[in-house]
Amino acid sequence: MQVRTRFPPSPTGHLHIGSARTALFNWLFARHHGGRFVLRFEDTDRERSTEASVAEYLDGLAWLGLDWDEGPFFQTKRYPLYTEYGRRLLERGKAYRCWCTAEEIDARREAALAAGGRPAYDRTCRDLTGLPSGRTAFTVRFRTPLDGQTVINDLVKGPVGFQNADLDDFIIQRSDGTPVYNFCVVVDDVDMRITHILRGDDHVANSPRQILLYQALEASLPQFAHLPLILGEDRARLSKRHGATSVFEYRDQGYLSEALVNFLARLGWSHGDQEIFTRAELIEHFSLDHVGKASAVFNGEKLLWLNFQHMKALPPLELANLVCPFLEQSGLPVPSDRAWLARAVETLQQRAKTLVELAQSLRFYVCDTVEPTAKAAAAHLRPAIAPALRDLMDNLETLTPWDASTIEQGFLKVLATHNLALGKLAQPVRVAVTGGTESPGIFEVLDVLGHERTISRLRAALTRLESASGTRVP
Repeated sequence: MQVRTRFPPSPTGHLHIGSARTALFNWLFARHHGGRFVLRFEDTDRERSTEASVAEYLDGLAWLGLDWDEGPFFQTKRYPLYTEYGRRLLERGKAYRCWCTAEEIDARREAALAAGGRPAYDRTCRDLTGLPSGRTAFTVRFRTPLDGQTVINDLVKGPVGFQNADLDDFIIQRSDGTPVYNFCVVVDDVDMRITHILRGDDHVANSPRQILLYQALEASLPQFAHLPLILGEDRARLSKRHGATSVFEYRDQGYLSEALVNFLARLGWSHGDQEIFTRAELIEHFSLDHVGKASAVFNGEKLLWLNFQHMKALPPLELANLVCPFLEQSGLPVPSDRAWLARAVETLQQRAKTLVELAQSLRFYVCDTVEPTAKAAAAHLRPAIAPALRDLMDNLETLTPWDASTIEQGFLKVLATHNLALGKLAQPVRVAVTGGTESPGIFEVLDVLGHERTISRLRAALTRLESASGTRVP
């Protein structure tokens, strides 16, 4: 038997974290077993389903690297199939026409509640043999067994039983002929030969009705695995108040898709003590045996840490290409020389945790000029350092070759002449060339920054000092 899983979103909004995790688990399970991953859109809610939402799901799955083998399918284009399956159930006596009006059903429900009973449909039409007088419109209801138990042999939760007597005769087709959710889902899964259904724990309540439909259609029953819900750190169900919930919000904040996939996989699943996974490793190790029953807690700090780890592991040139759109969004120049940008990125790769942060850190590299912050300048660009700064500038101006090693030698010569510790000179230089007090190693920075920009920024710093003191530094 070939494993076949599916991801069936309703295109009524954004691709949220919970849906993305469900898609990922289905994709991983299919890939691990060499199976097929099917994408279909449950778009029967015509008022809320939009093409924009479909496009976001497609783009989001593509960004996450979750490729599908079949689809996308759309339920609104499959109505004739649902009608045919509904006809089969009617012919077999597994479903029946209900002629009750909405008003009649509401009145009976209110009466049942008032009497302390259940507000379920009272099965008025279940055993009718003829057409009620004056009635033309009808719904189609499933003939639920009146006794016995329906059991889900859940691959995560274990056996979960439901008493059939507690289930009502639910509608499978509305009075306008359109099918309802539970019926469409089962017909689609039967027609698409789905073998494993991995979905959120909130779908458990749908399962007994769907299992009864499978049995009524004499179809093979797929295996179910209901995944633990995702909670915020306050243990409440994850929502907007816990922070970003859309996949694209994390993309726009500068997270790598590899990091988000890694993070989503760890929401309810584990493989020993390993925390950092590539997609290939996830495919290799993924198993439902290691999906937990307890709810998973969304930890933003953990996601940030994972993103940092994945950014550090990328080749600098690949990271340089990824950061370019974020430079552009920040209004910063985008260097055409990607090899040079990769060198600059490499100096910052152990520091920046997101692509947004990396883009901001690259500012002093990609801009022609920098303006030291007032605080940094006041602390480190003082008149007393001006003579050493000028000697360094003169020394570096004729330095060849221009690399970190020779730059270091240039510094050492000036330090010896002025009897200074490295930090006493390096920090003023850092402020002069980067505008701030934090950066990678100063020799490495000047090497990447280049001869022309280094000398220009040192000269600008000296000019500022001379202007402040009113004299030229000898």
